[in-house]
Amino acid sequence: MFGAPLSPLSKKIMLLGSGELGKEVIIEAQRLGVETVAVDRYANAPAMQVAHRAHVIDMLNPEELYRIVKAEKPDFIVPEIEAIATSALVELEKEGFNVVPTAQATRLTMDREGIRRLAAEDLGLPTAQYEFADSLDELKLAVEKIGTPCVIKPIMSSSGKGQSVCRSLDDVEVSWQAAMEGSRGKSTRVIIEEFIQFDSEITLLTVRSVSGTTFCPPIGHVQKDGDYIESWQPHFMTEEQLKEAERIAGIVTDSLGGYGLFGVELFIGKDKIYFSEVSPRPHDTGMVTMATQELSEFALHVRAVLGLPIPSVRLYSPGASYTLKADRDESEFQIAGLEQALQTPNSQVRIFGKPETKEGRRMAVALSAADNVETARSQAKAAASALTIVYK
Repeated sequence: MFGAPLSPLSKKIMLLGSGELGKEVIIEAQRLGVETVAVDRYANAPAMQVAHRAHVIDMLNPEELYRIVKAEKPDFIVPEIEAIATSALVELEKEGFNVVPTAQATRLTMDREGIRRLAAEDLGLPTAQYEFADSLDELKLAVEKIGTPCVIKPIMSSSGKGQSVCRSLDDVEVSWQAAMEGSRGKSTRVIIEEFIQFDSEITLLTVRSVSGTTFCPPIGHVQKDGDYIESWQPHFMTEEQLKEAERIAGIVTDSLGGYGLFGVELFIGKDKIYFSEVSPRPHDTGMVTMATQELSEFALHVRAVLGLPIPSVRLYSPGASYTLKADRDESEFQIAGLEQALQTPNSQVRIFGKPETKEGRRMAVALSAADNVETARSQAKAAASALTIVYK
């Protein structure tokens, strides 16, 4: 057998979902001597390119998921996406497998209904008013009740897929179709949310570890069609706003339990902070931490999962990220402009290595650090703008 032996710390992590975020998790795990297994629904996914082993399965099929976990016997099962058969994870946890952060937390956060009901109804956290619908007729009634404009999302999706703003009753059918096209799995259920007037929206990365609960400096971000375009850290907040944001994030993550990093999304209003969503894993807007923090969100996640101490989170520098997205579906392409992008001061580029482009799919991200957020944002955008996708 070739290759260096694994360190005495060696554990085995199985990653369910192998995109660009999972790729960074795998790299950080291997830095600590961890054996890694990447799983996804398609071959040659980004994390598969760096993992020790990889498997292609239908992760929505409980039997397939159960079979591969039993075969690999990982010490930690680490979900990276929403489209997973959570019923299998619940059963596997009952058999003694460690699901990160817990099977229950994964089940609740995989669909928007579970986490919204937990936050608003069980924990009493401030959220937008909401309704649920399973059909176009129910959606029309719900929109009439919530009022327009309102936001309509599939309860199971990621990266903003299927999300739309319904501005009048005439838009309901279009929003329904968008939600059905963007939904993951077989669910036809949608959530209808009150349209909140907010000053900004942030991600508060929250880490639960043996050292307790730790918060990263808040990350501001801009979204388009529900998917992030750029992010920056730190995002300015008053001391009172930050204290309230940390209070809300602490309550929801304590309720979910387990060890790991959580991406808590919040709306910052003039007089109130609203809980929006939470992901029990690294967050796409948190890629900026690869340029700003001593330990990126990926390093923090791996440390927490392994039960290692995280005494503090240190911000090295203000910074920003800006994404490169595809505008069509294609299997023959290349990303050009790297030399020009890297001429931007204090900037880096991460090309994800996805085997195919799809309309709206993130293919790379530019990262930049600077003395202040405004300069970092300008640099990151300039670097990303120098990149182009050349279709063959």
